[in-house]
Amino acid sequence: MTVVVAPTAPTAEKPRLVFFHSSVSGHCRRVEGFLAQVLQRRRNHGTFKVLSVSGEERPDLLERFQVNTLPTLLVVEGKRVSGRLEQPRGCRDIEGFLSQWLR
Repeated sequence: MTVVVAPTAPTAEKPRLVFFHSSVSGHCRRVEGFLAQVLQRRRNHGTFKVLSVSGEERPDLLERFQVNTLPTLLVVEGKRVSGRLEQPRGCRDIEGFLSQWLR
């Protein structure tokens, strides 16, 4: 007896949330904490693949994604930037920006 298994649809890749920051900026460190609060508050730990990019270490990525101010958050889906938030001031800014992806 031969069992045929139908191929499953490919699973959608999680959007990437890219946090561009400077390691010497106090504002960037605060924004990192705000981001963690937003993702934990609504139990959205697994919504994004979160990537942290230091501007000092990866100036090539700053140029590639046209990031001129730090901190900046980008949502990248596939190969397309779906959202950009420059210099968020707090949890409300971040939560509003990410609202379409959060549960």
